[in-house]
Amino acid sequence: MALLAQQVIARSGLTPTYSAAAASTTVTCGDRSFLHVKNTNGSSMTVTLTATAQVDGQAVADLVVTVPATTGDKMIGPISNKLFASLADGVSASITYSATTSVTVANLVI
Repeated sequence: MALLAQQVIARSGLTPTYSAAAASTTVTCGDRSFLHVKNTNGSSMTVTLTATAQVDGQAVADLVVTVPATTGDKMIGPISNKLFASLADGVSASITYSATTSVTVANLVI
């Protein structure tokens, strides 16, 4: 899985760079970390953030977000360590995409 570089939103502004979505990626977790997904495909698609948290020994459900077709545009987050941090490294979140054609993403942090 490729790690999407974080882009910092500054007071002076940010022109984000978007990458073509891969089947799966990772991002660095944080309470100020967000994923911006744009879908220009003719079909809706889903983005799944793998939850790693547990409450009373029960796994928390993954976060599944539907991005509409054609002009779909979703901001997802914050991508909290408490919910999504990998058990292996404690800092990265695993993200999968149901479709990647005509889908772009940016990892933004404020």
